[in-house]
Formats: sequence, structure tokens, C-alpha cells
Amino acid sequence: MAKYLYGLIKSMKMKTRRIEIFTAGCPLCNPVLDMVKALAHESSNEVTVYDLVKQCEDKECLTKVKEYGIKRLPSVVVDGKLLACCTKQEITKEDLMSAGIGQKM
Repeated sequence: MAKYLYGLIKSMKMKTRRIEIFTAGCPLCNPVLDMVKALAHESSNEVTVYDLVKQCEDKECLTKVKEYGIKRLPSVVVDGKLLACCTKQEITKEDLMSAGIGQKM
């Protein structure tokens, strides 16, 4: 029984997307932040927001910026992958949905 419950919980955890939003807390970032949160609310997603102006106590956010190769804000990372739309153009609802945000797994 314990193995079954462990497997069930593990599979439930795997069915959530980990979404990380990197922002400067500015008027250009806020609409993207709101859009991601609205879409993520429609399905089971874990959303973490990193405000790079405020930074984070342990500087994890700065490490992640380097790790993901973030060059512009706002940027959205889904399951450890920087969305292509965050490297060259405006972020659209279609870009977010094609990355699975707001979609059931």
C-alpha cells in the first residue's frame, strides 16, 4: 500500500509544470506576469516569481539567470527551459499556451 501511495504521489507531482517568471517589477513585465498567473491557474502549475530588482536573499535568482541564459526581462522558464519567445520577441498568450501553461498534462 505504501509503495502504491508513493507512486501515486510521485506521478501527481510529475503532472505539474514548474514555471519560473523573471521580472523587474516594471509596467512592461507586469502584463506578462498576470497572463502567466491567469493561465497557470487553469491547470496545476507551480509558479515562482523572481523580481530581479528586489533579488532574493540567497541570490538563487541570479544563479538561475546565468543558468538559463536570460538576457531580457520578462522571461519565462517552464520545466527548466527558457521559452524561445523570451529570447527574441514579445511574449504572447499563444507562446505560453504552446509551452503547456494553462493546459492539462
